[in-house]
Amino acid sequence: MRLRILFLLLPFVLFSCGPSETPVSRAHIDSILYMGNGTEPQGLDPHVVTGVPESHILMALLEGLVIRHPEGLDPLPGVAESWDISSDGKTYTFNIRNTALWSNGDPVTAHDFVYAWKRMLIPSLGSKYPDMLYDVVNAEEFNKGTIKDFNLVGVKAVNDKTLEVKLKNPATYFIGLLAHYTTRPVHKETIEKFGSIDTIGSQWTRPGNFIGNGPFTLNEWKLNKVLTVKKSSNYWDAENVKLNEIHFFPIDNDSREDLMFRSGQLHVTSTIPPEKVEVYREQYPDTIHIDPYYGTYYYRFNTKREPFDRKLVRQALSLALDRRQIVDKVSKGGQSPAFSFTPPDPNGYYPPTSLDFNPEKAKELLKQAGYEDGSFPDFELLYNTSEGHQKLAQAVQQMWRTNLGLNMTLANTDWKVYLSRQSVGDFSISRAGWIGDYHDPKTFLDMMVTGRGNNQTGWSNLQYDNLLAEAAQSTSQKQRFDLLYKAEEILMDELPIVPIYTYTRIYMLHESVKGWNPNLLDSHPYQFVSIEN
Repeated sequence: MRLRILFLLLPFVLFSCGPSETPVSRAHIDSILYMGNGTEPQGLDPHVVTGVPESHILMALLEGLVIRHPEGLDPLPGVAESWDISSDGKTYTFNIRNTALWSNGDPVTAHDFVYAWKRMLIPSLGSKYPDMLYDVVNAEEFNKGTIKDFNLVGVKAVNDKTLEVKLKNPATYFIGLLAHYTTRPVHKETIEKFGSIDTIGSQWTRPGNFIGNGPFTLNEWKLNKVLTVKKSSNYWDAENVKLNEIHFFPIDNDSREDLMFRSGQLHVTSTIPPEKVEVYREQYPDTIHIDPYYGTYYYRFNTKREPFDRKLVRQALSLALDRRQIVDKVSKGGQSPAFSFTPPDPNGYYPPTSLDFNPEKAKELLKQAGYEDGSFPDFELLYNTSEGHQKLAQAVQQMWRTNLGLNMTLANTDWKVYLSRQSVGDFSISRAGWIGDYHDPKTFLDMMVTGRGNNQTGWSNLQYDNLLAEAAQSTSQKQRFDLLYKAEEILMDELPIVPIYTYTRIYMLHESVKGWNPNLLDSHPYQFVSIEN
């Protein structure tokens, strides 16, 4: 999942509270959660969006076959009350709840999932995430247009309440993958009321139009101010949902968000100003949280553009980065210098790769590539508006100037322009962040396969692709990880991306919020969250 944090100055939203009251101080009475959500969402179409802020909202509005466990354990039943897995691990049969309803009262059926998965895979929609379903028989072939008949894809409604999914190979991560918002159902009649199955940007996602099946319904969306959701009376487990509303604020400036938290306008922030982390550890030890986070901050090269089409150049730029200094002096939030694309797990997947800091070797590689004595062309780093991204970009700019004599300019754009430029390849280097969609290295490594929607580097390596394909057919976890290690080594040698650090999740959380537990995917299903006095 693409991670972004934008920082623009926006007006405060005015609340109607008494002279000594704040929204947070009376939230236990109203059961309203006030969240800083990083930025204005790109949209609410689960088959189009790719960002973390959107995922926070979609978790309230739509529910899939399973939901994430609030403490990061194995997924819990969602729309599917139970499921069976065949002995060969390739056929999943999901039993849909009789009590599962859309917010307009229509029953949720297995056909809704078939329609939604077809929509995500249909080539004309142009989803960035179709590969999430490539484990399903013929899903990739349908998405790439080599077969036209969706009936050949391994998902079908046996009846209204039984969904059958057939995989090409066993996939131990598949149930976890199904908690991701891209696999959730959409309401066919609503989609087609405002367009066709592959219409992008229609009005179906607007308040008054959005029909969801989650614990909340879309109530109000004031652009660049607030998006609110209200408890759904038609949700199958509504009696156990304690929150009445959630207000998502697109606060694009970390200092402003910090002020809103301290003045009682927010329960939870999306970030903390880096320069305040140490101070808050001392002053607010019960409200500051620094949690492990399954994500990587990295820079992306456009390998179709000179001179970044040359591996020696990419290697040189990586060697000229002092990652330890970046995490200690710039980001300052307990992050770890990256040595792989996939975040390492000492108890599981731990790549045998390294990313060294060696300016002298970097100079030598640039020389081997034919660049010396100031002959390297000026270039630009693209990043989306963010105080944090800017500080890191300035640090990298200085390192490359000092260590290699390179002249890099910084291009700061808003989120939509940033996405558009990356999509059409209008960049030399761009900043990026990726948070795992499920807890498995495939969620990182698979995105760099040739032609993947979130690759966006132009890089292609047949050996890498074949290793990912072979790993998908592995019969043991050890064999699978060994193949993925080889793929990771290729990626860290070719370096179409340059990992910088492994994320931590840094935020402020008001002590009245209960049921908000740290977990690697930073997922907090709202049906388990409450506000107490």
